[in-house]
Amino acid sequence: MTLVKFAIPKGSLEEDTFKVLERAWTNVKRKSRAYRVSLDDPKISVKLIRPQEIPTLVFDGLYDVGITGNDWVKETRADVELLLDLEIGRIKLVVAIPDSYGFKSFDQMIDSYGKKKKILRISSEYLTTSSKFVKELKSYKKFYGSNPPLIVTPWSRTGKNKNVQIHLSFGATEAKPPDDVDAIIDVTETGSTMVENNLKITDIVMESSAYLIANKRSLKDKTKREKIYDIVTLLRGAVEGRKYLHIYVNVMERNLNKLLKELPSLKRPTISPLSQKGWYGVNTVILKSEFYKMVPELRKIAQGLVVHEPRQILSLEEIKRDEER
Repeated sequence: MTLVKFAIPKGSLEEDTFKVLERAWTNVKRKSRAYRVSLDDPKISVKLIRPQEIPTLVFDGLYDVGITGNDWVKETRADVELLLDLEIGRIKLVVAIPDSYGFKSFDQMIDSYGKKKKILRISSEYLTTSSKFVKELKSYKKFYGSNPPLIVTPWSRTGKNKNVQIHLSFGATEAKPPDDVDAIIDVTETGSTMVENNLKITDIVMESSAYLIANKRSLKDKTKREKIYDIVTLLRGAVEGRKYLHIYVNVMERNLNKLLKELPSLKRPTISPLSQKGWYGVNTVILKSEFYKMVPELRKIAQGLVVHEPRQILSLEEIKRDEER
């Protein structure tokens, strides 16, 4: 019996999402080209959907939870609950213009076009976000006041200001300047695609990553809420597990206190006497970023180091606090 409907992203976020799912659940199955995904929990129904659609589908209650970029939550203005930053799909939404243009900022570009009464054309998938960003620029207010830019799609034209136009892009946005548009507002991870297409970034509109989101009505349903927080617990454990290492090391009794002083840990280490008198085993979880600092000291005072990367680290106390809110 399905209890919770879960939408996950198809496309650029798909691979990283499945890596997180496979850490969180022991059995994740999907058939090639199929849109249905099964977890080892029959009460969760999972389907692959384009990330642009997920915020609205979750808001409308067709899905109880979903994974999508926070950029699309803002773009669609979906009133959903942001439950967990999955720390994948990190991108920046930026303004980019041709290298040959001498403008240092988009505000400067609008000022120049406004003085010349020249039409400024922008291409973007993010119509709402782009319009909001442009309207808040100083030069835009100076020339056009509060009139919204003209938003152009194949099926509609909205907005009063024809001198600044935002055209809906269906992809390959970076290929459009300078022939089709003067500037783009598009996502980038490293900026390399912009450079390859002779574009320079002038402004950062927003930064985003993938989030687990939930329908607010589903969270008020006691039974669904319990299952949703099971999902939060497992996914948070998978996210945290990527940051830590589980280590086990043998140390002589005379070096034990020295080791404990040097050893960072998630909580207090577990110390166990070994079968050989005068030796102890120390078992703990540490941040990956701390491990390289420890190796020189461990080489001097310890033996038999074993290192594991945990699938998950479940902070159950934190989940209980979330559920009580």
